[in-house]
Amino acid sequence: MIDVKKIQEFLPHRFPFLLVDRVLDVKVGESITAIKNVTINEWFFQGHFPGEPVMPGVLIVEALAQTGGILLLHQLEDCKGKTMYFMSIEAAKFRKPVVPGDQLKLVAKILKLKGTIAKIHGEAFVNDELVTEADMMAMVANK
Repeated sequence: MIDVKKIQEFLPHRFPFLLVDRVLDVKVGESITAIKNVTINEWFFQGHFPGEPVMPGVLIVEALAQTGGILLLHQLEDCKGKTMYFMSIEAAKFRKPVVPGDQLKLVAKILKLKGTIAKIHGEAFVNDELVTEADMMAMVANK
């Protein structure tokens, strides 16, 4: 398990854009499972939507991208001085709303890895029910 302090060693993101709370499992070069706890105190609920808060889908995709980034950087012997850049999103589907009190289980799998560029499939679940999925491309580069 990787806690938030270790996650911050992999990702440059900080509040309010660090969207991964904990990593449960990593299969180096293959897949990763992480958690995002969604609380009413999230900054985005102030405007999306007051009175009926729903987590923005683009932030769920960002959480999936960050999860994939941890997977890509985790496989490097030395990830210091490296970062992941989001290149594209394809086939994003939003199946159910995510609301305060939900816990997102974020699963990312490497579909293809060529040099420093990877195609990743991400899926987000709430109570084992698929709520969001997307195919993403990312690149590992020097900071």
